[in-house]
Amino acid sequence: MRPIVLAATDPALNLATEEWLLRHTDRDIFMLWRNAPAVIVGRNQNTLAQIDERYVRSRNIPVVRRLSGGGAVFHDLGNVNFTFISLGSGGTGLDFQRFTTPILTAIADLGVPCAFEGRNDLVINGQKFSGNAQHIWRDRVLHHGTLLFSAAVADLSGALRVDPEKYRDKAVKSVAKRVTNIAAHLPAPMGVTEFMDRIMDHVLAGAPREALGLRPEELQGAAELAESRYRRYDWNFGASPDYALTRTSRTPGGLVEAHVDVAGGVIRAVRLLGDYFGRRDVAELETRLAGCRHDRSALAQHLSDVALGDYLLGVGTDELIDCLF
Repeated sequence: MRPIVLAATDPALNLATEEWLLRHTDRDIFMLWRNAPAVIVGRNQNTLAQIDERYVRSRNIPVVRRLSGGGAVFHDLGNVNFTFISLGSGGTGLDFQRFTTPILTAIADLGVPCAFEGRNDLVINGQKFSGNAQHIWRDRVLHHGTLLFSAAVADLSGALRVDPEKYRDKAVKSVAKRVTNIAAHLPAPMGVTEFMDRIMDHVLAGAPREALGLRPEELQGAAELAESRYRRYDWNFGASPDYALTRTSRTPGGLVEAHVDVAGGVIRAVRLLGDYFGRRDVAELETRLAGCRHDRSALAQHLSDVALGDYLLGVGTDELIDCLF
């Protein structure tokens, strides 16, 4: 098994690295890596339904879709991600316990009793510290999971918090669980780097360590894939299942109740109800919004030459866009 520790903390690049290695490696891999603050959503999720859009935007937290299914998770440098890539295992289907068992035993060896719970979680005294997901490509399996070591739990709950009534869709919802950090349960203090070393040593089971970095062709391949997939709106937001949202906002021009239908990341229809005033029929504005990408920058550009006051007196562009998310 080839050990890898990624030096980068760029979430788009690291997720691209996983996929590139899955498709090109000629050996089984165990990899440890961390991301700067980011929200990572599951392959089958509606991105906007999983995040507090204003929270992540105000803090410049990137949102990236991963290759595997499952729920949304928050990453930061206090969270350690682990990845197994296993060749010739795809025909056996999804098997979470096979890949989480060595992680559980490694953490237990640090003096922290832990267990597998439910479909894909690892817990300490019933509190979740790890969520896991898998993706099968041909005869290969990619298994990855989070390990909350010293993560900022306030940011975790803030970034993922969203009104459950605001978005209605058929995508997979993330199940909120009470979480805990591994560091809080250790019998003696330990830094995240030492923790990663201990996990790696346990999984390698005494085998000599090789060079832990990526090769030049791997770095290049991952960088190209990050640009073509993981940094693109079409993948991170546009790949969301179709959804509808309803939002009621109090603006200087009155109450605005927006109903938005989105398909493939593009606004299909909008209804703007409320007690606002306007001298022109708001249906003209609703028609103009249809066909625009459901993205703040795209909407701002789309509305740049529209006299909004003619339709919604006292409502500015930023205020209208807020109503649509």
